[in-house]
Amino acid sequence: MKPASLCDHIVRTAAESPDRPALIAGDRQWSFADLAAPTVDRAPADCTPLARSGGSLELALDAYRCSAARRTFFPLPPERPAPSLAACPSDTALIISTSGSEGTPRAVLLGDAQLDAAAAAANACLGLQAGDLWLNCLPLYHIGGQSILWRCARAGASVLLHEGFVAKAVARDLHNRLVTHLSLVPAMLAGLLDLGAAPPPSLQAVMIGGAALSGPLHARASAAGWPLYVSYGMSETAAQIATFRPTDGDWHEGLVGRAMPGHEIRIGDDGRIRIRGPQVMSGYLDGGGTDPDGWLITSDLGRLDGEGRLTVIGRADDMLISAGRNVHPQEIESCLAACPGVDDIAVTGLPDPVWGDLVVALFVGSIDDATLIAHARRHLPSAAIPRRVRRLDRLPRNAAGKLERAALRQLASGAAA
Repeated sequence: MKPASLCDHIVRTAAESPDRPALIAGDRQWSFADLAAPTVDRAPADCTPLARSGGSLELALDAYRCSAARRTFFPLPPERPAPSLAACPSDTALIISTSGSEGTPRAVLLGDAQLDAAAAAANACLGLQAGDLWLNCLPLYHIGGQSILWRCARAGASVLLHEGFVAKAVARDLHNRLVTHLSLVPAMLAGLLDLGAAPPPSLQAVMIGGAALSGPLHARASAAGWPLYVSYGMSETAAQIATFRPTDGDWHEGLVGRAMPGHEIRIGDDGRIRIRGPQVMSGYLDGGGTDPDGWLITSDLGRLDGEGRLTVIGRADDMLISAGRNVHPQEIESCLAACPGVDDIAVTGLPDPVWGDLVVALFVGSIDDATLIAHARRHLPSAAIPRRVRRLDRLPRNAAGKLERAALRQLASGAAA
């Protein structure tokens, strides 16, 4: 049986509830019947992928049009020119770039089967139902934004589309509309908390992903009543692949919960997270993908507890060797983030003839350098203590909220100079 497409779900809901809003963007609105109508402008039939850049609304409409035309869609950020593409495997519905936070992005191939499996699992986990409203402020050229279109189409829920994240605009719509679901990266959550925004009674789930969530931010948001679902996922798994729910007990930094149903997660001998299941990509556009047994070997380090819950430690490529010891920037960042006066923190390393990797902390906040170092000395082993610190107005993060590690190293070089 052929897997359902994005368009198939829209057509089904249009037959059941034609007037239900499917997409809301500013003062414009499309019902499910509008999006399913044969008169809607479609992408031309073509065996080559449609690679197109644009704003969130343009990319959302292109996603619907391409699905209706059974054409592969490759959404691109506004500043990126469209590449020349040859035909890709016929079962490819979406080509989506990885975040590129560690270097050159790679194009991931996802079919209707992977995207529909991911939507079904996410909807069951998050309780998304017909008539719900998901505020989507994530970029639609990343899997986080595209996956929301699939989840809502499958459930018969509505997408409230924002052109990126503006804290005041998101807070206003949370107050004025019956928003039930919301996806944020930690920096967005912090922005809403800094505004004093409170979760409305209608809000059922706030999925947090894209970057590591610090303990202080989790505690602050939970105390304010935000229903946090801490997740782990990537382009290669069609977004969310593990989730820690508010009802799952005590949370600690890095804990992202159990794998979505039907999936396996293992930790290799090298500490890397391995994933297998129906959401895993068919491959990369430039070749490669899973191993012969279907396992996706990620670049992330992790560990599993006795209940099968995954804790993400950080990227293997980020590991530092300081004074002969392995130390991971994310573990240092978690410690320093708990220091009063630190609003944002990042750690990187520089080559050093004595230390090997000299640990450098880059921070945003009101704390002074000496107090930050003193906090590190109280809570970290000697090898993990930053040897240099630098205050910044903001940290380099991409549109998905991930730290741009290459940019961090350049900034750290400036601190050394």
